[in-house]
Amino acid sequence: MSAALIEGWSFRQAGLMLRACLLWLLLTLGNMPVAQAAQQQYEPMADSVRLALRNVIDDTRPINPIFQNTDQRLDWLAQMSKRLAKRIPSFGERIQLIKTIRYEAQRAGLDPQLVFALIEVESNFRSDAISSAGARGLMQVMPFWTDLLSNGDARQLFEPRVNIRYGCLILRHYLDKENGNLDRALARYNGSLGSMTYPNLVYDRLDRNWRYRYVPRH
Repeated sequence: MSAALIEGWSFRQAGLMLRACLLWLLLTLGNMPVAQAAQQQYEPMADSVRLALRNVIDDTRPINPIFQNTDQRLDWLAQMSKRLAKRIPSFGERIQLIKTIRYEAQRAGLDPQLVFALIEVESNFRSDAISSAGARGLMQVMPFWTDLLSNGDARQLFEPRVNIRYGCLILRHYLDKENGNLDRALARYNGSLGSMTYPNLVYDRLDRNWRYRYVPRH
């Protein structure tokens, strides 16, 4: 075999190996629980604000979402369960998460459907998701919040109820900070204040997947 043929064969083999490595990398990354790069920024806050937030974090009352009536409760749970079924196959786990989202959103004075949309954008409902910025869990909470409001153990952010409570409380805090401006609060949540890219993405998911309107039965 000539040197030219050997060299050509070597280049072809190298090319095939490179393509195989790239394919493996894409498949591996595709299966990793990497989420949107939510990156709330640390900002000094008054002791009174930190204490108020900490008191909410420490509240351990049972999950008890509010509904207009029993019919709405059954309808809403059925609707949300159907929409989440492909992402969370376990019925029990799905219903528990759905109730938790509504309860924690209501406690923070947020629209539960908006929180569903935000979770989809941030983690696609993966409680073990970690972003490139280090944010964790369903609502992609940055670990520094556990230092500010709890015992500093960021592992708790992988527990769904804890994570959702943090996420809803943080968004509520930003909403108050921005005088009720949801666009700016969402952008601040994402660490992209001044841009509408992230708020528009959340609104898009809200409109596509999570809007809910209760129609009473007659």
